[in-house]
Amino acid sequence: MDEAEFLALIKDHQKIIHKVCHLYRDTCEDREDLFQEIVFQLWKGRDTFKGMAKISTWMYRIALNTAVATFRKKKPEIEYGVILPDYPEELQSDELAIRQEGLFAVLKQLDDNEKAIIALYFEEHSYKQIAEIIGVNESYIGVRINRIKNKIQKLIIK
Repeated sequence: MDEAEFLALIKDHQKIIHKVCHLYRDTCEDREDLFQEIVFQLWKGRDTFKGMAKISTWMYRIALNTAVATFRKKKPEIEYGVILPDYPEELQSDELAIRQEGLFAVLKQLDDNEKAIIALYFEEHSYKQIAEIIGVNESYIGVRINRIKNKIQKLIIK
Protein backbone atom coordinates (compact mmCIF):
# COMPACT_ATOMS: atom_id res chain seq x y z
CA MET A 1 0.00 0.00 0.00
CA ASP A 2 1.56 3.29 -1.07
CA GLU A 3 1.18 6.66 0.65
CA ALA A 4 -1.70 7.87 -1.54
CA GLU A 5 -3.69 4.66 -0.93
CA PHE A 6 -3.00 4.90 2.79
CA LEU A 7 -4.15 8.53 3.01
CA ALA A 8 -7.32 7.65 1.09
CA LEU A 9 -7.93 4.77 3.51
CA ILE A 10 -7.53 7.08 6.51
CA LYS A 11 -9.86 9.65 4.96
CA ASP A 12 -12.51 7.04 4.17
CA HIS A 13 -12.38 5.40 7.61
CA GLN A 14 -11.43 8.29 9.90
CA LYS A 15 -14.70 7.98 11.84
CA ILE A 16 -13.41 4.69 13.26
CA ILE A 17 -10.33 6.42 14.61
CA HIS A 18 -12.26 9.44 15.91
CA LYS A 19 -14.71 7.24 17.82
CA VAL A 20 -11.95 5.24 19.47
CA CYS A 21 -10.13 8.46 20.37
CA HIS A 22 -13.25 10.01 21.85
CA LEU A 23 -14.06 6.90 23.81
CA TYR A 24 -10.59 6.45 25.31
CA ARG A 25 -9.46 10.06 25.90
CA ASP A 26 -11.05 12.94 27.79
CA THR A 27 -9.41 16.06 26.40
CA CYS A 28 -9.19 17.31 22.85
CA GLU A 29 -5.38 17.35 23.07
CA ASP A 30 -5.24 13.75 24.25
CA ARG A 31 -7.62 12.70 21.46
CA GLU A 32 -5.40 14.46 18.92
CA ASP A 33 -2.34 12.66 20.28
CA LEU A 34 -4.10 9.31 20.16
CA PHE A 35 -5.39 9.96 16.65
CA GLN A 36 -1.84 10.64 15.49
CA GLU A 37 -0.50 7.55 17.26
CA ILE A 38 -3.19 5.33 15.73
CA VAL A 39 -2.47 6.65 12.23
CA PHE A 40 1.25 6.05 12.85
CA GLN A 41 0.58 2.46 13.96
CA LEU A 42 -1.66 1.88 10.95
CA TRP A 43 1.12 3.20 8.69
CA LYS A 44 3.69 0.92 10.34
CA GLY A 45 1.38 -2.07 9.99
CA ARG A 46 0.03 -1.34 6.51
CA ASP A 47 2.01 -4.14 4.92
CA THR A 48 0.72 -6.67 7.45
CA PHE A 49 -2.85 -6.34 6.19
CA LYS A 50 -3.44 -9.42 4.05
CA GLY A 51 -7.07 -8.85 3.15
CA MET A 52 -8.33 -11.84 5.11
CA ALA A 53 -10.61 -9.55 7.13
CA LYS A 54 -12.35 -6.34 6.25
CA ILE A 55 -10.14 -3.26 6.29
CA SER A 56 -12.35 -1.72 9.00
CA THR A 57 -11.80 -4.79 11.19
CA TRP A 58 -8.03 -4.42 10.83
CA MET A 59 -8.25 -0.69 11.57
CA TYR A 60 -10.43 -1.23 14.66
CA ARG A 61 -8.06 -3.83 16.02
CA ILE A 62 -5.04 -1.55 15.64
CA ALA A 63 -6.93 1.50 16.94
CA LEU A 64 -8.21 -0.30 20.04
CA ASN A 65 -4.86 -1.92 20.80
CA THR A 66 -3.10 1.43 20.39
CA ALA A 67 -5.62 3.22 22.61
CA VAL A 68 -5.21 0.70 25.40
CA ALA A 69 -1.41 0.43 25.06
CA THR A 70 -0.76 4.18 24.92
CA PHE A 71 -3.10 4.77 27.86
CA ARG A 72 -0.62 2.93 30.04
CA LYS A 73 2.42 4.84 28.75
CA LYS A 74 3.31 8.31 29.90
CA LYS A 75 4.21 10.47 26.91
CA PRO A 76 6.10 13.74 26.83
CA GLU A 77 4.01 16.79 26.03
CA ILE A 78 4.35 17.80 22.37
CA GLU A 79 2.64 20.75 20.70
CA TYR A 80 1.17 20.31 17.23
CA GLY A 81 0.33 23.08 14.79
CA VAL A 82 -2.77 21.53 13.24
CA ILE A 83 -5.78 20.82 15.43
CA LEU A 84 -7.91 17.85 14.48
CA PRO A 85 -11.67 18.22 14.88
CA ASP A 86 -13.52 16.04 17.39
CA TYR A 87 -15.66 14.73 14.54
CA PRO A 88 -14.76 15.04 10.90
CA GLU A 89 -16.86 17.49 8.93
CA GLU A 90 -20.02 16.90 10.92
CA LEU A 91 -22.28 19.57 12.25
CA GLN A 92 -24.38 18.46 15.15
CA SER A 93 -27.40 19.96 16.78
CA ASP A 94 -26.93 21.13 20.36
CA GLU A 95 -29.35 18.49 21.64
CA LEU A 96 -27.56 15.69 19.81
CA ALA A 97 -24.17 16.92 21.02
CA ILE A 98 -25.40 17.00 24.63
CA ARG A 99 -26.83 13.49 24.36
CA GLN A 100 -23.62 12.17 22.79
CA GLU A 101 -21.49 13.74 25.51
CA GLY A 102 -23.74 12.17 28.14
CA LEU A 103 -23.36 8.77 26.50
CA PHE A 104 -19.58 9.14 26.24
CA ALA A 105 -19.45 10.13 29.94
CA VAL A 106 -21.22 6.88 30.83
CA LEU A 107 -19.10 4.81 28.43
CA LYS A 108 -15.88 6.19 29.91
CA GLN A 109 -16.84 4.53 33.19
CA LEU A 110 -16.57 1.10 31.53
CA ASP A 111 -13.31 -0.85 31.58
CA ASP A 112 -11.19 -1.04 28.43
CA ASN A 113 -12.59 -4.39 27.25
CA GLU A 114 -16.16 -3.23 27.75
CA LYS A 115 -15.47 0.01 25.87
CA ALA A 116 -14.03 -1.88 22.91
CA ILE A 117 -16.93 -4.33 22.72
CA ILE A 118 -19.70 -1.75 23.07
CA ALA A 119 -18.07 0.63 20.58
CA LEU A 120 -18.06 -2.12 17.97
CA TYR A 121 -21.64 -3.08 18.90
CA PHE A 122 -22.75 0.54 18.41
CA GLU A 123 -21.10 0.43 14.98
CA GLU A 124 -23.50 -2.43 14.19
CA HIS A 125 -20.81 -5.07 13.81
CA SER A 126 -22.05 -8.63 14.15
CA TYR A 127 -21.08 -10.71 17.17
CA LYS A 128 -18.84 -12.71 14.86
CA GLN A 129 -17.06 -9.55 13.63
CA ILE A 130 -16.66 -8.24 17.18
CA ALA A 131 -15.25 -11.57 18.31
CA GLU A 132 -12.78 -11.50 15.42
CA ILE A 133 -11.62 -7.97 16.23
CA ILE A 134 -11.35 -8.55 19.99
CA GLY A 135 -9.88 -12.04 19.64
CA VAL A 136 -12.45 -14.11 21.55
CA ASN A 137 -15.27 -16.49 20.65
CA GLU A 138 -18.68 -15.34 19.46
CA SER A 139 -20.71 -16.65 22.40
CA TYR A 140 -18.50 -14.71 24.81
CA ILE A 141 -19.40 -11.51 22.95
CA GLY A 142 -23.13 -12.17 23.33
CA VAL A 143 -22.81 -12.63 27.08
CA ARG A 144 -20.54 -9.59 27.47
CA ILE A 145 -22.83 -7.30 25.46
CA ASN A 146 -25.81 -8.19 27.66
CA ARG A 147 -23.78 -7.54 30.81
CA ILE A 148 -22.45 -4.25 29.41
CA LYS A 149 -25.98 -3.11 28.50
CA ASN A 150 -27.12 -3.83 32.06
CA LYS A 151 -24.13 -1.95 33.46
CA ILE A 152 -24.82 1.05 31.20
CA GLN A 153 -28.47 1.13 32.32
CA LYS A 154 -27.37 1.17 35.95
CA LEU A 155 -24.84 3.94 35.28
CA ILE A 156 -27.47 6.05 33.48
CA ILE A 157 -29.94 5.70 36.36
CA LYS A 158 -27.36 6.96 38.90
